[in-house]
Amino acid sequence: MNAQYPVARPRRLRRTAAMRRMVAGTRLHPAELILPMFVKEGIAEPQPVGSMPGVVQHTRESLRKAAHEAADAGVGGIILFGIPAHKDARGSGADDPDGIVQVALRDLASDLGDALVLMTDTCLDEYTDHGHCGLLTADGEVDNDATLERYASAAVAQAAAGSRMIAPSGMMDGQVGAIRAALDANGFAGIPILAYAAKYASGFYGPFRDAAECAPQFGDRSAYQQDPAGPIGEALREVRLDLAEGADAVMVKPALAYLDILRQVRDTVDVPVAAYQVSGEYAMVEAAAANGWIDRERVIMESLIAIRRAGADMILTYWATEVARGLS
Repeated sequence: MNAQYPVARPRRLRRTAAMRRMVAGTRLHPAELILPMFVKEGIAEPQPVGSMPGVVQHTRESLRKAAHEAADAGVGGIILFGIPAHKDARGSGADDPDGIVQVALRDLASDLGDALVLMTDTCLDEYTDHGHCGLLTADGEVDNDATLERYASAAVAQAAAGSRMIAPSGMMDGQVGAIRAALDANGFAGIPILAYAAKYASGFYGPFRDAAECAPQFGDRSAYQQDPAGPIGEALREVRLDLAEGADAVMVKPALAYLDILRQVRDTVDVPVAAYQVSGEYAMVEAAAANGWIDRERVIMESLIAIRRAGADMILTYWATEVARGLS
């Protein structure tokens, strides 16, 4: 039987910073953090993202500098998103060997080697003129199966340019299997896939669409991303399907509003689980801090601890370099 007050006093283990640090049940490490980065074709200087203070669309040179800083801080990986100078209906820049992400990957692979994991988002929304994540039918629907061919081609182009982990984010049925088959057939059997397995049609993505210039020109993405009020168990079904198709790790996106889903996934699978602390989460904290309403550093760390505590092995966060420096 457990002791009761006054014999039991839980505060004994909270009295000093050293005591709290010693008994902490949840810890962060820089290697668990992944930094999302945007690189834009055809700009001479980094372009600040108005809705995400501190985040920029990088030039090739500023990207190299920021990636070095992330590596020096001990960040585990970076994930690249590209903004091409020209877009078209099929997202041609996604698999162009001279497309902005492929060029940037070659820069970073040459500079950094294996100092951190170079990852790439594999989707079409940054590259299409309509802003959707796949090819469209004549009726304006996203054509799932035709899109798989484009994802497979993009993944191979990214791997050839130096990506060390492919992260398909479009939520097309069968995307992991199509990419796995293409990678294996083209000599990239050793490249792992981090599947955006449970990605919700969320209102928290707004600032990202400013940064990646990928807002849909019509409609929204609710027909392919998960419904926040969708069936119980849908996320786990998506996760199991991705694992059956060859995913090496899975992701839940967004993070803070879906900690319950993250916990369910962590309790179900035996592969690494990532969570994406998305642009809206970042922007809200920065805006509140700028108004003096919250303690910025404290809230950043509290939010990351919450995501880690819920089960994330890896966290994609725009604060990765800053937090890694603090942890080091």
